[in-house]
Amino acid sequence: MTNKDNLTTAPAGTDFPGKTLGIVGLVVAIIANLIGLIISAIALSQSKKAGYKNTPALAGVIVGAILTVLGIIFGIVGVVGAMSVATYTY
Repeated sequence: MTNKDNLTTAPAGTDFPGKTLGIVGLVVAIIANLIGLIISAIALSQSKKAGYKNTPALAGVIVGAILTVLGIIFGIVGVVGAMSVATYTY
């Protein structure tokens, strides 16, 4: 039995460690990718230590990671494109 199988869902209306931070991390991951990724990872870690499943934090980690990678790719493509235009002679 893995550790993932031991995680439980909190009863409705109760709070568990990392719940609010997981929601904040998901929202921030959409706006500021890397910061939201870090916040969501912290929330996910807190929830796992307490034995709870934190779906918003997991979604924040996934969204933050994907958007961070896309940002890096677009940044590299933009820099390469700008360099190729700058070196073009008329």
